[in-house]
Amino acid sequence: MTSPERTAEYTAAQEPGSGTEDDRTEEPSVAPTRRRRSILVYIAYTWLAVVVLAAALADVLPLAPYGTPIGAPRQTPQPGSLDLSLGTDQLGRSLLSRCVYGARVSLLVGAGAGLLGAAVGAGLGMLAGYFRGKVDALIQLLADAMLAFPPLILLLALSSVLTPSVSTILIGLTLLVVPTFIRLARANTLSWASREFITAARNMGASDRRVLGREILPNLLPSLGAYLPVVMAALIVAEGSLSFLGMGIPPPTPSWGGMIADGKDAIGDYPHMVFVPTAFIFLTVFALNQAGDHLRHRFDRGLGE
Repeated sequence: MTSPERTAEYTAAQEPGSGTEDDRTEEPSVAPTRRRRSILVYIAYTWLAVVVLAAALADVLPLAPYGTPIGAPRQTPQPGSLDLSLGTDQLGRSLLSRCVYGARVSLLVGAGAGLLGAAVGAGLGMLAGYFRGKVDALIQLLADAMLAFPPLILLLALSSVLTPSVSTILIGLTLLVVPTFIRLARANTLSWASREFITAARNMGASDRRVLGREILPNLLPSLGAYLPVVMAALIVAEGSLSFLGMGIPPPTPSWGGMIADGKDAIGDYPHMVFVPTAFIFLTVFALNQAGDHLRHRFDRGLGE
């Protein structure tokens, strides 16, 4: 039999806070992991900020007018002058000025068509994923029909039928991205519509409009916003392709794709006429893809922190 003294000692040893510090086992402390952001992310956001500010403030920057010759045609870059720092084109116009003003077209088309396509596609995708049934089948049929057209051929057909302009390109590029956002919004809506808080909102008498606008839409915005920069990058490339083929923004308004088309015949002797606008397109598209990847890891709940 166990003596009362030994029983009391054993009971006291099992009580919380009993015993000396040496006898108690300390819980291991694990420092929280911190994600190290790549230097490319900071460079990408910096480049995007510079391009957006330069395009917005182009009229007040100390740059020559984009349509006025300022030097000899096809002049190589001259470090001593701001207007000649990137050289001139075949008419003696400043490539730097034309790239800055051309950023307006690329950013306007990319951002405008991306936002319009996201708004229309997200709305249709939410309706398809929420109501399902015939509504879902009809919207999916519409998306599949729009995806059946090759993108470049659709853009060329619109540009040939309609007068080439910013509005025409906006319409064509918006039609290209709507099906993608329909599928993205539909898939996310199907996932969120089956959650418990949606069922609770319905049981409390919330209308379908309120459930879609107050409960589901806020949860879709992070995924849509993270995907938007990637779509904008693709739209900038598409606009550059149209301008390169002569079906984009008509001259004298500069565009990056049109500048590449103007300098392609002299690329052997004057490569800067092609490499300068190409570098602007590459850096902008690369920065948008980096921003989209960063936002996806930041806001996509399926990937974690």
